[in-house]
Amino acid sequence: MKNLNNLFLFSLISLFTVSINAQSVDEIIENYFENTGGAENWENIQGVKMNASVNQMGMEIPIEMVQLKDKMYTKISVQGMDIKQGVFDGETLWSTNFMSMKAEKNDQEDVDNVRNELAEFPDPFLNYKEKGFTAELMGTESVDGSDVFKIKLTKKPMVIDGNEVPNVSIYYFDSENFVPIMVHEEVMDGPGKGMIMESKMSDYQEVEGLYMPFSMTQGVKDQPGQPITITSIELNPTVDESEFEFPETVSEEEENN
Repeated sequence: MKNLNNLFLFSLISLFTVSINAQSVDEIIENYFENTGGAENWENIQGVKMNASVNQMGMEIPIEMVQLKDKMYTKISVQGMDIKQGVFDGETLWSTNFMSMKAEKNDQEDVDNVRNELAEFPDPFLNYKEKGFTAELMGTESVDGSDVFKIKLTKKPMVIDGNEVPNVSIYYFDSENFVPIMVHEEVMDGPGKGMIMESKMSDYQEVEGLYMPFSMTQGVKDQPGQPITITSIELNPTVDESEFEFPETVSEEEENN
């Protein structure tokens, strides 16, 4: 009887393993959109506004993130000041320098890379083939005790110092709910070049019929990450165009007068 029980248990494990491995990459992606509100509803998204909170040395820092089909910005509120990062109005990309607190424009290469990034909106897997992306199921793994599908998403190359470099993200989809719970991306330039950035997502909640993560942790793989708590998400928000405008400094205005 003991041998029969062991055989039955082995059969159950084998069937579960076969079921996981039998999933194709497109079936996983299809289930992902079906479980999070439906691909048609995702296609209706024109913009997303998120409010989040990050704890730094015991201080809660509010963050506002807005992404539209062709524009975006991140606003960080620190000690009564609003500091903007990664602001793109469709033509100009700029950020506030944390040292001088002045707005500085990025070069054209950065602009082109951001345009490619915005082309992924609202989700890189939505109609990914039409975007020229490829998705590959690399197998199954375990992440924080959950069985996951490991999917390699290859997007349009980035351009760094005039050279095209691979633009690859590794997604880990929960095998039960078919939602991504972790993403790995290699840093391709700058001081962190070669490092693997890790983002973890959890606490999926309904937002106007769609399900989105409200808890995230971001950082370098195998190192403690920075927890981010999403406090609210608004779909298709009304956004003042002035939020994207590059600010003219007082000295420039005085020179023009």
